[in-house]
Amino acid sequence: SAELKADREVVLAAVQQDEGALLYASAELKADREVVLAAVQQRGYMLCYASAELKADREVVLAAVQRNGYALEHASAELKADREVVLAAVQQHGGALRHASAQLQADREVVLAAVHHYGVALYYASAELKADRDFVLAAVQRNGGALEHASTELKADREVVLAAVQQYGYALDHASAELQADREVVL
Repeated sequence: SAELKADREVVLAAVQQDEGALLYASAELKADREVVLAAVQQRGYMLCYASAELKADREVVLAAVQRNGYALEHASAELKADREVVLAAVQQHGGALRHASAQLQADREVVLAAVHHYGVALYYASAELKADRDFVLAAVQRNGGALEHASTELKADREVVLAAVQQYGYALDHASAELQADREVVL
């Protein structure tokens, strides 16, 4: 009932039992910091039901992305550009890099942290980083699968491909045709 959906005590107890209950809370309670924190601390993605004000609350968003990096999608633009928040998100799931600001998608440390946990995250990195030999070498040493999203030139770079293949054998699928036929690389 509308009355129960607006009853703070009932909703707080409900989200502590099942964080999904936040979906049914009144708009007023979706703006209640304690209620939303209780929900996102259990399941970060519940941030999607929070009020716009709480999506811009650094503590609430940090709690959410530490549980589910993809909750970054629902954070305010300002927090998507907050280095600490984005680092926490990509350390929980590298794919959260997708929702980071363009500036942080070009940040070496942030992108390396994302790639470490999820090689495919290189896809969301800036074009400059995807073409930066030293950066891509470091990335494929952490996660060979990152080779898939390196620049074409680096997919043909023997040292980069060797490092990727040593870390993850299937990275060979993303090397240039010439290096896929290279006996030393294949073995």
